[in-house]
Parts: sequence; structure tokens; C-alpha cells
Amino acid sequence: MATNPKTDVLERLREGVTNLTNSDQWMQWLDIQRRFHAYSWGNCLLIALQRPDATRIAGYRRWQEMGRHVLKGEKGIAILAPIIYRNKVDSEDAETEGIGHGIVTAFRPAYVFDVSQTDGEPLPEVTHRLTGSDPDGAFQSLTAVANSFGFDVELSDSLGRKNGDFQFELNRIRINESVDAAQAVKSLAHEIGHGILHGPEVRPADATRGLLELEAESVAYVVCSELGLDSSQYSFGYVAGWAGGGEAASKLISSSAQRINLAARKILTEFGIDTALDRNGTASTPVSHEPVLA
Repeated sequence: MATNPKTDVLERLREGVTNLTNSDQWMQWLDIQRRFHAYSWGNCLLIALQRPDATRIAGYRRWQEMGRHVLKGEKGIAILAPIIYRNKVDSEDAETEGIGHGIVTAFRPAYVFDVSQTDGEPLPEVTHRLTGSDPDGAFQSLTAVANSFGFDVELSDSLGRKNGDFQFELNRIRINESVDAAQAVKSLAHEIGHGILHGPEVRPADATRGLLELEAESVAYVVCSELGLDSSQYSFGYVAGWAGGGEAASKLISSSAQRINLAARKILTEFGIDTALDRNGTASTPVSHEPVLA
């Protein structure tokens, strides 16, 4: 599985993301995303306490607008919606929507529902979980790599629809035990990327969540490419979803290319694959002062 020095893996990622974000599928996905309100910190906490595995939240009527209905017997998730001047609540779906047109005088309980509590028309997706087998026992080998960095790895049945997470306070990676083997490999590479690049002492001080996710998924894409696993059907959409359109994502990938490739090389070297990728796909010398690899 030696690296072809003529192949720029990150260029393939950039091109894939650009092509996706010029597609009808992307426009349909964006249209749906605009309908999901960004809830306040307090309401996000309320949602997490009541339904920690929630992923997409909307009110009863908003789900109907998207061609879905709340299943009979489902219990709503209580949030706080503002009462605007004249005692009018603008929307149970958007607790800050319309506040600029009046004065908030109080809050009242409102109820929203997670997508898992609904049925109906499928929502457009740009990320598709990988299916299939684990190439050459890669998950076990990547687990050993994670352990060599001081990260514990465990399979979990409590992640809901999340594929995995990295708990920095415990140096622990959890992977959803219900995903296919190929997805488990990709998710483990992603979480190791977080562990190397985004620990409290090494993560960029001004990094946004979008940049952190782009970097981790780009690391996973490079690693999976070297392992003979094509993660494009998941990685292109994931990177685009966090970074925005193709041009925005391309700029972020380019600005983080050295960090991504150094982290990927560190993983692959521990894996036993001799690779020396840099942003141009040619041999390079590690940057000794790169703090994230300390």
C-alpha cells in the first residue's frame, strides 16, 4: 500500500467537495438545513438533557412542512420559546426568530421533536455511512495505533446515531458498535485525527468547530485512502457540511494541508506504512517545530 507520489489525496478531496457543492443534491440539502433553527445555548442544553442522541430538531408544524409527521405517542422535547410584545410567540421552532420586530416579555414552554420521532418523506443527505468489511483488519491495527498515542478505544451502544466521539478529559475514543466495519475504520481514523490535532494544549486558539471537523475528516480521508478504503461518499459531504461550499472548503483544506498531512503521516507510520505525503503529494521532511505533533 505504498503511496504513489503523483497522487495528491487532498486534491481529490478538494475536487470531490467542489463537485458535490455544485450539485442539485447539495442545493436540496441546503434548502432543508435552512429550515432547522439554531437553538440557543440554554435550549440546546434542555434538548441534550431530555434526548442526548438528538440530531435534527424541529417543531410539529415545521416537520409537516418538510413532508414528515410526528409519530403517534411521541413525547415532545420541552424548550423555552419567547413571548414577544402583544403576547405573541413568533414560532415554536425558532425561539429567537422575529425578536427584532418586538420586545421579549417572557418565555413559555414549547415542544419540539427529533427526526427519529418522525416518519415520512426522507430528508436529502450529503453524507452516507460507509458499508462493507474492514480491509485487512484495519480497525484492530488502528486501535493499536490509538493506544500508542495514549488513547483508549471502545465500542459503545450509547452513541445514538453518532458514529463516534473523542472524550479529551478521558483520552478515550468511542465508536458506535452498530455501524458497519468500513464506517468504524473511517470513524476511528477521524477520532484519532481529533486526538492528535485538537487536544486542549495543541488546538488552534481561534479554531472553529467547522475547521476542527474538516481537519479530522481530512485526516481520515487520507488515512483511508492509504488503507485502500474509499471514504468519499461520507467524507465529501461531511467536509462540505462543516466548511460550506466548495471554494470555502478548498481554502480551509489548503490552509490546513500541512497539519492534515503531518497527522495522517504520524498515524500511517505507526500503522507500518511508509508515507511522506505533503500538500503537493511529494516527499517532504517533517516540520520539527509543528506543535500539534509534540
